Amino acid sequence: MTIDATDRRILQATAGGLPMTAAPYAEVARWLNLTTDEVMERMRAMQASGVIRRVAVAPNHYALGMVANGMSVWDVMDDRAADLGRQVGALPFVSHCYLRPRSLPDWPYNLFAMIHGASRNEVEALRACIADLLGDACRGRDILYSTRILKKTGMRLADGG
Repeated sequence: MTIDATDRRILQATAGGLPMTAAPYAEVARWLNLTTDEVMERMRAMQASGVIRRVAVAPNHYALGMVANGMSVWDVMDDRAADLGRQVGALPFVSHCYLRPRSLPDWPYNLFAMIHGASRNEVEALRACIADLLGDACRGRDILYSTRILKKTGMRLADGG
């Protein structure tokens, strides 16, 4: 998948979100000296090609009372990790789910799932649901709780390339 300079400008202009106006695409078009139709068509094409996954509201989970945030980590059998990871990622309380390489001998975990809750007890109950789903394919687990936000943004494209 490749994007041209105009697509890149649209992505850079909207990386922090669409403007909170009655006509957000028209506002982006005005910023970039494009037509509203051109911005919308290019965004549709980028979504169809997979460059953009979705356009959505991103609520602040802290403002909603979800102040306990834990990255659960799991040592899942390699031959079952992809299938089980898809199932974990489909759970409504998991916001991010990744397969990552282990770093043996110190870090045996290969499946990561972010869980948000109003309390650590709630997060632990949700983590127990994941443990039940993984069953005997899971050989170990842990959780890393957030203590402070240092930076939180979506992906940002660098200027140029």
